[in-house]
This record gives sequence, structure tokens and C-alpha cells, in this order.
Amino acid sequence: MELKDQVAVITGAGGGIGAAIALTLAEAGAAIVINDVVAEAAQAVAKQVEERGVKALVNDANITDAEQVGAMVDAVMEEFGRIDILVNNAGITRDGLLVRMDEEAWDLVLAVNLKGAFLCTKAVARPMMKQRYGRIINMASVAGVAGNVGQANYSASKGGLIALTKTTAQELAGRNITCNALAPGFIDTPMTRELPEEAREGWLSRIPSARPGTAEDVAQAVLFFAGPGAAYITGQVLNVDGGLIM
Repeated sequence: MELKDQVAVITGAGGGIGAAIALTLAEAGAAIVINDVVAEAAQAVAKQVEERGVKALVNDANITDAEQVGAMVDAVMEEFGRIDILVNNAGITRDGLLVRMDEEAWDLVLAVNLKGAFLCTKAVARPMMKQRYGRIINMASVAGVAGNVGQANYSASKGGLIALTKTTAQELAGRNITCNALAPGFIDTPMTRELPEEAREGWLSRIPSARPGTAEDVAQAVLFFAGPGAAYITGQVLNVDGGLIM
């Protein structure tokens, strides 16, 4: 129960990696704020969180809207009085080759993946600074480290998120707030299961560990950054990819 009495806000927590993070941090004792625009999915995760003996709060704020993000943080502070952990997990893809990608696909991915993280980080920074404690964890990607064909928008958003991580870490370190990023590789999620078999095999052939990652693999890395063992680590990017990027 290393996170007992702490409060974690997780965006995009209604399924996949976000849900796994919510359950892992709940098992460590944290109360969980489940942010997701899909209310039914968020409620299902909340039920599982509460089965682990901690409180859950569901919030459907659109993280690309500053007013909604501000209202979410206000609601969390009213309910719990503090925010200890922020996991900027929400993200989308709109894949396509660069020469065929339209502005709408570019703008939407950058808005959710990068602007959303900026707005959430800015909103939680004040209560974290006041309490002189915080852990901010950003969900980047190996695509943000090395790029990926057909994902100019996604790669740019995740590369930008890495840069945001490092700047946030520098600005907030003096208030005992750390900010780190994870860069997952090929993770077994509903999204990757929809890929053609040929594409899946292509990814797996490049992974030294010879298997896809799981949502729980990523969640355990989040738990490490959120816990006391990472108190002296900030501004770092941890690849969770089975050796894909070395």
C-alpha cells in the first residue's frame, strides 16, 4: 500500500492501458479519478477500483478544453482535498502517410495527445506546488523517440510530450514534483489487435523479447514512477518495449 492516502488522476482511464494503470494504483492504495469521455466504460473501471477498497471518482471532461479540465481539477480538490499523481494517458491515432494526411487528422491528434497533457499538467501544478508534492507521468511512445511510418501526427505529439516532460521537470523540481515519461512499444491492446496479422508479425519480429507488451507491463512502470522509489528521478523517458528501441 505504498500509495495509501494519495489521489491519482488518470486520463483516458476507461479501458486498455489507462484502466490497467487505474487498477494497479488502486491496489497500491491510491484513490483514483477516472477521466474518460466514454462514461459507461469509466463507470465499469470505477466499480473495479472500489472493489479494491479505495474511492473512485468518474469524470468525463474533454481534456482539450481548458474550462473542462479546470472544472475537473476543482471537483477532485473538493472531493479529496489533494492531487498527488497525474497520469497523462489519454491519446488517439489518426494514421496516414504524411503526403495524404489532412489538417483535421493532424490537429485532432496534437490536441488530444499534447495539448490535453499540457492543460492537465498546468491545472494540477498549482495544488501540487501548494502541497509541495507531486508525481506527473506522461504516456509517450517509441514513435515519439524514433518516429514511425504513417504516424507523423502521432509521432510529433509524442515527441512533443517528451519535450514537455523535460521542461515540466525542470520547472517543478524545486517543489518536490517529479515529471517523467514512459515510451511503450508494441503493447497488446484492443487497438493493436485490430492490426492485420502481417503488421503484427512485423512488429514482433523486431522485438528482442519476442512478445508484445501488456497493459500491466506499462502500469507497473507507472507505479514505479508514482512511488517513493522514484523520488530522485525526474525528466526521464523509460522505454517499455521489450528492447525494441535501444
